[in-house]
Parts: sequence; C-alpha cells; structure tokens
Amino acid sequence: MRRYSFARLVWQALRGNTGWQPAWRDSKLQNHYDVIIIGGGGHGLATAYYLATEYHVKNIAVLEKSWLGSGNTGRNTTNVRSDYMFPESCALYDLALKLYEKLAIDLNINIMLSQRGWMTLIHNQHQMESAYHKVNWMHCNELDGEIIDAAEVQRMLPAFNMSADARHPVLGAFLQRRGGTIRHDAVAWGYARAASGLGVDIVQHCEVVGFVKQGNRITAVETTRGTIGCQAVGVAVAGHSSVIANMAGFRLPVTSHCLQAMVSEPVRPVLNHVVLSPATGVYINQTQKGELVMGSILDLYQSYGQRGNFPAIEKTLTAVVEMFPMFAQTRLMRHWAGIVDVVPDSSPILGRTPIDNLYINCGWGTGGFKAIPAGGIVLAHSLATGQTHPLAEKFGLDRFRSNRLVDEGAAAGIAH
Repeated sequence: MRRYSFARLVWQALRGNTGWQPAWRDSKLQNHYDVIIIGGGGHGLATAYYLATEYHVKNIAVLEKSWLGSGNTGRNTTNVRSDYMFPESCALYDLALKLYEKLAIDLNINIMLSQRGWMTLIHNQHQMESAYHKVNWMHCNELDGEIIDAAEVQRMLPAFNMSADARHPVLGAFLQRRGGTIRHDAVAWGYARAASGLGVDIVQHCEVVGFVKQGNRITAVETTRGTIGCQAVGVAVAGHSSVIANMAGFRLPVTSHCLQAMVSEPVRPVLNHVVLSPATGVYINQTQKGELVMGSILDLYQSYGQRGNFPAIEKTLTAVVEMFPMFAQTRLMRHWAGIVDVVPDSSPILGRTPIDNLYINCGWGTGGFKAIPAGGIVLAHSLATGQTHPLAEKFGLDRFRSNRLVDEGAAAGIAH
C-alpha cells in the first residue's frame, strides 16, 4: 500500500494539493463497448472490477450522470453486517462481508474496516423471542450472532441510559461481532482506481437518456454525450432503477424513498459499537474522528430528493438523547439523504430482465452499501455469461409473478 511522508503531505497542502496524480483515468467515450454499466457508485464500479478480474472482459465502460459515489455510496452511514435470516440472503450478504474483510489487500487501499460489532437492542419479551429465533436461523446458516444480556450491554455501552425510568428499557441485545463500519468513499475510490488500471473507461457527468433497441435487445445507449453501441448493459442505479427500466420498456416493483442521516461535531470517543434501537428505529455509531453518525427510518413519502427535513432530524436526535443523555449538548454538523430502492419483500432484484441483454442489480433498500462486493460479483457474472449467478437465483425479477418472495423485512425493514 502506498504511503506518503508527513513532509510530502505538508508540501502538497502548501501548493494547494495540485501535485497529486489522479486515482483513475479521465476516460473519453468510445463508439462501442462490449459492456456498458450504468451507475458509477459502489455496485457499478465493483461490477466493472470483477468483470475485468474474474471474467477477463476488456472493453467496459462505467457511465455516471454525476460524480463517482454521488449517490447512495457516498450518502449512507457506512455500516456493514450479514445478520439476515433466509439461507439465500445469508449467503449473499456474508459473501459481501467476507470480500470486504480482504478488500484492502485486493484493491491496495485502506478502506478503514472497523469490525466493532453490530448491536440491535432488545426492549421487550417479544423482541427477545424474535432475536433468539434470528440467532437460531443464523447458526443454521453458519453465520455468527449471539444474544447478550443487559449487564453486558451496560459494559459495552457505558454511556447508554440504563436507568429504571428509561422510556425504552433494555433487556439485552443481539450482537454480530463481525459487523461494523467501513469508509464509504474509500470503497468507491478503490474500485474505481483498480478498474481503471485494468482498462475500464470511467466516464463521469454522462447521463443515460434512452436506449436504441433492435427486437428485444439493446444495441446502443443514448447519453448526454452521444450514442454508444454495446453488446450488453448492466444497471446499478439504486433509487433510479425504475427510471432506467421505464426507458428500456419494462416496469420494476420499486419505490424510491429518502433515507436521512446526520453527523455531529467530533467529540471524545465513548461509543465503540454500532447500535440500533428497534423501539425508535434510530441507529448510531462514532467515527474514528469522533463524529456521531446517526439515522432513522425511511421517509414515508416517495422522493428522488437527496435532502433531509426537520421532522426527521427531530425524531432522530430525540431518540439519540434518550439513549445517550450525555450527547444532549453536542452540535449537529451535517445532514443529508440518499435515495433507496424499496421492494415488497425487502430483498434485492438481481440478474435478467425482460430485455435480453440488459441485467440489473437493484432493490437493496437500506442494505446496498453492505452488499457492494457481492452485488458486483453477481452482476458481473450475468453480464459475462448471460446467466444468473447461483447466489442470485432466488432474487430474480420473476419471483414477484410466481409469489416466491424472500421476505427479509424483519432484518432489513429498519435502516441498515
């Protein structure tokens, strides 16, 4: 991994940071590509990387309408975990977590993986029984997960409000110790740099506005920078998936909602784990810099806006102060929102579409960031072979017609 001396960092700062080499090439569009990937976020960039490394496809373009990572990849709360219930979900999300665990070496970049543990609080007996049910399912699927009691919660979260008159008493918690956080920008930049180094053309500020079709196949992609011929198209655009599908001539069972998040000023390190309270729908962790990263449930209305609102701020901060009274005087620093793609069973849509050579990766809802490496692997497989990856077979679009849903609402319904 490349390292820079302190003196060089200071020198670059004094000269306005003008001497750094770009991390990836500023590519010019060619007239034709074997594969065009729409979406320059984590999933799209990972798809390009795995297409080049695992399937040796050479002529690839990634088209991003804005800048790399400007969508959900750069607008999430960086949490990763694999605590799902159904075998097919466990296999998919745990593949992503295992790939994340070695991604710094594979991409030669520090993604700042911190497996500090993912903790879901248990507030009543019903949640306790559900947590034991979940742990049993996870153990059957050979995943790690455990129940800890209230005393252990207090030991791990010494600043948490465990008083007898707390609004939401805590009986214990579900804990996945391999869960944690990752630097989201580093994931996008790492995949972009690696893919570019393998010859992938990454083109920013290039919006897709339509398709040219011959029969039931796409022969070219129309963009704001011209029409580009192609053999196959992959779509990884999260909340805008239904927009792209409509351009191609089919519908997706996807609704788009804002998921808001916010971060405080840096404070003394006191929170060493990622904590979710199902009673309030609020989750919180503390970054290495000391900032508190907080979020809660989805906005109830559909929207493509990447902005927040004051009711969500109030709801989130009220719950955070109830859980951690010592944060009451902490000042909020930033606030934002991402557009999540929600489907009826809270599981992704992967693989083939009604268009012969168009393949899709969408429907992750609030779980898209944690699934980036696996999403890239399965979409790359479809684009290279024309077939659905074995791990994605249960997540096809046709399941909504046959009513073979993979209902992960209990694991994915409350953000991240």
